[in-house]
Amino acid sequence: ASVAIKRYMELGNTLNTTALNAIGMGYVCLLNTTDLEAIQPSSLKLASLDPSACSQQTKNILYQKAKAAFADQHHFPAYYELILPYLGGAPAADLKALSKDNVNMNISTFVALRKDSLMSLTPPEVQGLLGLNLPELARWQYRAPVRDWIQVQKQSELDKLHIGLTGGTQEGYINIVTPRFPAPSSAPLGSVAMAFHLLPALLLSLVMMSILS
Repeated sequence: ASVAIKRYMELGNTLNTTALNAIGMGYVCLLNTTDLEAIQPSSLKLASLDPSACSQQTKNILYQKAKAAFADQHHFPAYYELILPYLGGAPAADLKALSKDNVNMNISTFVALRKDSLMSLTPPEVQGLLGLNLPELARWQYRAPVRDWIQVQKQSELDKLHIGLTGGTQEGYINIVTPRFPAPSSAPLGSVAMAFHLLPALLLSLVMMSILS
């Protein structure tokens, strides 16, 4: 398949919709960066591709192509279904925007998102993405990448999801400050010793003065 694709490209052919469908889901990961960059976004409109098993770089490139291909559908409910196969390459900013659209993302799609993008999401944004599927997050809380995401969230924010997530950062610690005591006297040790030596005599003088008075 790799040789056939290479030969097809060497003959000056383009990766149009027909070619992409011929390559199909099984061989899209064989395309190199140069081939991917040559794809016209419009070619993805009727192509059936699944880059989920591809490298992160391939996912990133195809996501940007798909985003451009379906840009005119962005404000319609169908947009999510169109862009869904390519979400593994979506940057955090796009996922944050998508969280406002009530897409009810399934958990298998969520855990396959770009790691850096997923880690940038706040609990409210994750809730917005998953929607009705939010309870499924609890089943993943001890597995990557959900476990890693939980560990960088405030536990108080996780508690607001009401699905029993634990392992976030705790708040309310009290900083104990050690009190500073006055520094020891800087008087020479000889002077201190002399003061203690004269103390009995001084006390005796005070007693005598008290008797005589």
